[in-house]
Amino acid sequence: MVTTSPILQNAVHNAEWWRTAVIYQIYPRSFADASGDGVGDLKGITQRLPRLQALGIDAIWCSPFFKSPQKDAGYDVSDYKDIDPLFGNLNDFDDLITEANALGIKVIVDLVPNHSSDQHVLFQAAINAPEGSAERAMYVFRDGKGKNGELPPNNWPSVFGGNAWTRTTNADGTPGQWYLHIFDSTQPDFDWSNPKVADMFDDVLRFWLDRGAAGFRIDVAHGMVKRAGLPDIKVINTTMGGAQAEEVLTIEELEASTPFWGQPEVHEINKRWRKVLDEYQDRAMCGEAWIMPLERMATWVRPDEYHQTFNFGYLETPWNKQKMHKVVTDSLAAFGGVGAPSTWVLSNHDVVRHVTRMSYDEGNLPPQGDGIGPDFAQPDEAKGLRRGRAATAFMLGLPGGAYIYQGEELGLPEHTTLGGAYRQDPTWFRTKGERVGRDGCRVPLPWEAHSGDSLGFSTNGESWLPQPSSYARYARDLQEGVAGSTLELYKRLLKVRKEMTMGAGEFRWAPEFQDENTLAYVNNGVLVLSNFAGDPVVLPAGELLATTQHDLLIEGELEHDQTVWIKL
Repeated sequence: MVTTSPILQNAVHNAEWWRTAVIYQIYPRSFADASGDGVGDLKGITQRLPRLQALGIDAIWCSPFFKSPQKDAGYDVSDYKDIDPLFGNLNDFDDLITEANALGIKVIVDLVPNHSSDQHVLFQAAINAPEGSAERAMYVFRDGKGKNGELPPNNWPSVFGGNAWTRTTNADGTPGQWYLHIFDSTQPDFDWSNPKVADMFDDVLRFWLDRGAAGFRIDVAHGMVKRAGLPDIKVINTTMGGAQAEEVLTIEELEASTPFWGQPEVHEINKRWRKVLDEYQDRAMCGEAWIMPLERMATWVRPDEYHQTFNFGYLETPWNKQKMHKVVTDSLAAFGGVGAPSTWVLSNHDVVRHVTRMSYDEGNLPPQGDGIGPDFAQPDEAKGLRRGRAATAFMLGLPGGAYIYQGEELGLPEHTTLGGAYRQDPTWFRTKGERVGRDGCRVPLPWEAHSGDSLGFSTNGESWLPQPSSYARYARDLQEGVAGSTLELYKRLLKVRKEMTMGAGEFRWAPEFQDENTLAYVNNGVLVLSNFAGDPVVLPAGELLATTQHDLLIEGELEHDQTVWIKL
């Protein structure tokens, strides 16, 4: 039975590029440093674009490069219409757009609308204005509880640890109101019930669209609206999706249980932004919405809302045959039910890299966003790489859009032994080292194995985070043109995916090619077969298109934790 929608089947014939695109996420400070200060920049991205064209991607999404104090690596924005000098200037952005367009690559901008930096001119005006003023109405200020307002307005926690409220000090030195920050105290939340906030972001969207941006990735897309009355929560939870109840809840019950995530009024913001993007040609936006179940997430990609949303249900699924079958089936049904493509993603800048996650057995990883440090049980690097490659090959054969996080095409593992002296994630500081945070997946890329202390990342060997010694053997130049390398595997998969139009393909499960440990599907005449465990399996007849197993042509059998593509 074919489970893809007619809209997906026809996507290859129209301008809706985002339906089938493979989008490469760039974390600018860790991609490539052209200035020699140890921090990646826009010129570094522009210089390396031909390498990404050779990889075979369709677009890049750049994490924030706006002007910022960099308290949270740029996700604390002080000016939404300028480039931080750390990364360059607006001319450098224009050059990036020009070069990317010449290479057939679209550029997606990362927008942060839930909160700004506390150094933003609007928050500085608010903090210095009286209670009840128009300036304060741009953010979420509230009186405290207790006899003298000494207690926070409610019990909401910060995602980065600690309380989500910080108390202000009045001009006369007396304690004042509290302001909300779902993340760090330097990231105050906007009050999206104020129409002036929405007007401001309409202007920001058009500013970047006019400069040639192909669209936006919207940070914390499910967090902008807070439930009326700001009620206490019953279960304290610091994950981006909130506490997951064991019992099955209705959407209304889920919205009530997490009053700062996924409130229904957010859909009105989604629709407003969609109208802005529709003023331009071939633009798209993808929401970072940690919303479950998948049926609820799919409501974010109805025809008048987001074009895409990240499929975090897929990202969080372990390397397990039954669970993988379920999440793919549910994803295609949920997203297809609203006429949208599903997206597929395994890694990003907020989670442990998937080749490291998959080296652990289920249930042995720290909670979402906590990271892995030197005191945690260390991963089996070889096992993780084997499973990670197999998982990538399984993912890239699926219809819809796909996201790749920089460095995964090299098989880069998490830096799990990074010392506390080097850490910069606010989570590390707010929890006093109890949670190590996300620095381990943000370490600069190794480009050339024998090119200085930073492995070619920087022109003079500087690097804002130190690379582990293992990164030298993953360097891009050591993998380029080497049969069986992870880099060449990604190139091959993306090439075949495009040639066989698998992004817009007809998908069906193929139980006739499965046993108890294998999972198979067919997409546009390509059989994708993964062996999750157990003994090797004999391959069916057909043309071998791609494989994660180096000796497959010799052995003729697919081993455990391997994936193969065969043209039937």
